[in-house]
Amino acid sequence: MPNNVNAEKALRQNIKRRLRNRSQMSALRTTVKKVRVALEPAAPDAAGLESALKDAVKKLDQAAAKGLIHKNAAARTKSRLVKQQKQKLGTTAPAK
Repeated sequence: MPNNVNAEKALRQNIKRRLRNRSQMSALRTTVKKVRVALEPAAPDAAGLESALKDAVKKLDQAAAKGLIHKNAAARTKSRLVKQQKQKLGTTAPAK
């Protein structure tokens, strides 16, 4: 239990932040899971994969910008998803 007014306020703020972070992390995990489901061999929809991947990349970047996840964790996840997409579709990156 908080012992003073400042500690009570800090507790209220922490509860709000924890709930907001939990819902945002849940939404982020769901978005990434949609891409992973679209990457499965049973899912033939390439257009659905493209849109799911685009959405996931955007959500990962937003989460990293807000500090919800570390920027390197976002970059790592995006890299792995794009790599899996290229393996599934058999495409290669354009040469620079």
